[in-house]
Amino acid sequence: MADKFRLLICQLNPTVGDIDGNAAQARAAWAEGREKGVDMVALPEMFITGYNSQDLVVKPIFYQTAIAAIEALAVDCADGPTLAIGGPAIDEGGFYNAYYILRGGKILSRVLKHFLPNETVFDEVRIFDSGDIAGPYAVGDMRIGTPICEDAWHVDVVETLDESGAEFLLVPNGSPYYRNKFDVRMNMMVARVVESGLPLIYFNMVGGQDDQVFDGGSFGLNPGGELAFKMPTFDAVNQVVELENTDQGWRICKGEIAEHPDEWEQDYRCMVESLRDYMGKTGFRKVLLGLSGGIDSAIVATIAADALGPENVRCVMLPSEYTSQASLDDAEDIAKRLGCHYDYVPIKAGRDAVTETLAPLFEGREADVTEENIQSRLRGLLLMAMSNKFGEMLLTTGNKSEVAVGYATIYGDMSGGYNPIKDLYKIRVFEQCRWRNNNHRDWMMGPKGEVIPVSIIDKPPSAELRPDQKDEDSLPPYEVLDDILERLVDNDQSVAECVAAGHDRATVKRIEHLIYISEYKRFQSAPGARLTKSAFWLDRRYPIVNRWRDPS
Repeated sequence: MADKFRLLICQLNPTVGDIDGNAAQARAAWAEGREKGVDMVALPEMFITGYNSQDLVVKPIFYQTAIAAIEALAVDCADGPTLAIGGPAIDEGGFYNAYYILRGGKILSRVLKHFLPNETVFDEVRIFDSGDIAGPYAVGDMRIGTPICEDAWHVDVVETLDESGAEFLLVPNGSPYYRNKFDVRMNMMVARVVESGLPLIYFNMVGGQDDQVFDGGSFGLNPGGELAFKMPTFDAVNQVVELENTDQGWRICKGEIAEHPDEWEQDYRCMVESLRDYMGKTGFRKVLLGLSGGIDSAIVATIAADALGPENVRCVMLPSEYTSQASLDDAEDIAKRLGCHYDYVPIKAGRDAVTETLAPLFEGREADVTEENIQSRLRGLLLMAMSNKFGEMLLTTGNKSEVAVGYATIYGDMSGGYNPIKDLYKIRVFEQCRWRNNNHRDWMMGPKGEVIPVSIIDKPPSAELRPDQKDEDSLPPYEVLDDILERLVDNDQSVAECVAAGHDRATVKRIEHLIYISEYKRFQSAPGARLTKSAFWLDRRYPIVNRWRDPS
């Protein structure tokens, strides 16, 4: 038996639906592995189709094309290392999430996923059939067990692989980011290693797909849970991993231990990568946004500059008579600091025209939120006109606090194709701005230094739709609001639990009501980067028509 087994672990970025492009990445990785003399090249779960491909993968012509691409890879990659790649499979009338082992021009083996995740962003139970728990497959003399993603979270699959002779575990993943998820993965994989006594290599894809970002962070564990190597987060990299046959069995040789950044950097990187890939994978190159002089549009402009380069970001100030001089100054200041294009487009003439048009209908009625919303919707109209004319995608800028309670105007400031801060509560927006001012990384395309003026961070938040307006005129202070929202939305607590934590019951009930009645807005809102397990979209699916209210 050989004393060494060498793998090329491929932490790469597929694109959903780009079967030819994903196959080309696989060929390039295999060629690199052949050049480096490895025994096996391993790509992540469902790599050939991209992940999460949702209902697209059940379209017959789509999965047939994907399976044909895998068969072609087997032929093209015949003379060299074994190639392992995830993709769909048909077997005896069932439809599966599978992992293919290609060698010598053929499909040598195929593993079918058994445990199908059916929570948060995953709907695999409605898409795939559950495969039987199988034993290991052989690559040369090595017997490898491959629990596919969720399968490694369950002791049953790993126990079967251990008992049937697996010598190490190779775990391909399509595991999207949420804050502090790496610790969850690590703890679960340590448990599998301790239970089985087998070395384990956990590897994950990278890149953005709609709201989800796959964050890489691949790693290897030896029996007892000792960390053998750790790859960086978010970066597309290939790494040679070597296993050695010892007196105690196979062990992963010590490799580089990449240092992972803290949650503030990972959240910010997630927002940057999600926008960068959303743009690149949909074919857009440039964005524009309404730059109000407030903190939300400031951080979105900064994320856009870091994701795409300042030269690809258009910032538009659309002032009314309620816009303060401070906001005018701050908006121009941050655009200049970032190096973005800046346009000044007053809305007074358009607003006067709308007001005059509606005057006969509104005669005798008091001004109210209708007039405020006209301003917001006029801005949305003008921004969408610029988007059409210039071919630039409009970004929307509502934070999670506003998205939760509907503190945004549908067809107004909610207009846009993507929202980088959709899952970032307002209090975290402030802290994230401070973090960006103090930190710069090579993956940021925007400038270094204090790009977000302190005056923007320090000013009281305001929509500036009426004289002297402040957010706290309509909402509790954000410290209070965000804590209530985290309890009701993120942690699914009851009203009684919020009150027990020290909140005023009437305030909690009002926020609960706002959350429920705003569902129709969220249903029509732009997608945005997922930072938590309670993001608005696939993680939290509530009915629009809903008369339930917590009686506690």
